[in-house]
Amino acid sequence: MTARIAFQGEPGAYSHQACHETRPDLEALPCRTFEDAIAAVRNNQADLAMLPVENSTYGRVADIHQLLPNSGLHIIDETFVRVHINLLAVPGTPLKEVRSALSHTVLLGQCRSFLRDNNIEPVTGVDTAGSAKIVAENAVPAQAALAGDLAGELYGLDTLARHIEDHDRNTTRFLIMSRDANHARRGDHGMVTSFVFRVRNIPAALFKAMGGFATNGVNMTKLESYMVNGSFTATQFYADIEGHPEDPSVKLAMEELAYFTEEISVLGVYPADPRRG
Repeated sequence: MTARIAFQGEPGAYSHQACHETRPDLEALPCRTFEDAIAAVRNNQADLAMLPVENSTYGRVADIHQLLPNSGLHIIDETFVRVHINLLAVPGTPLKEVRSALSHTVLLGQCRSFLRDNNIEPVTGVDTAGSAKIVAENAVPAQAALAGDLAGELYGLDTLARHIEDHDRNTTRFLIMSRDANHARRGDHGMVTSFVFRVRNIPAALFKAMGGFATNGVNMTKLESYMVNGSFTATQFYADIEGHPEDPSVKLAMEELAYFTEEISVLGVYPADPRRG
């Protein structure tokens, strides 16, 4: 059986690009939703899942942090994909004929300047590659799509304008998920430990819980909060730290964290990508 990596979206999506760049030896398996991509791994339809977690322009990807703790999967790697956005149209279409651009709302928000300067109306689509597919099927010159190079190639569209994103460092971070954890590796560029936790209901619990990382010299690169089950009083935190749980400093910091928390769940221990930071 061919090894597979699952991703959310149509063929040609940026998640597909991430699979192609990071795991070119695996067959990419498109899935309708993030839940479907996770389920594909859990049900042995795929070996890995490629999930976007945050974008340097747009921020964190909605729902992912809610899905990770209960996914039954483990983070084994991270990768960073430079998001270049192109204006794609049916072959032979001049730029001046384009009246609207179809894409995911995230991409539309990243190309405001170009669309405004060219008097192109943004139109929300289901996703980036799906929008490219629709434009190819409709074959209406006035309708274009915003997507990446791979989508243009797959659906036979012309690139009318290349790299039109507002920010020249627009990058998405992806996590590679597996059924099995692997804590034995050590990366050439350091390690990252990702976990979620809930603090105890005591005064200054979060401040006290974070103190162990400062006193032990452990760098916390991400700390985000989000509600659990729609409750304003049940707050869960997602964190990334530099280091491995077996490092003495990290071990001490995690022990102190445990004292002030009700629950801690390690999502993954994996090598830091050299493009981190």
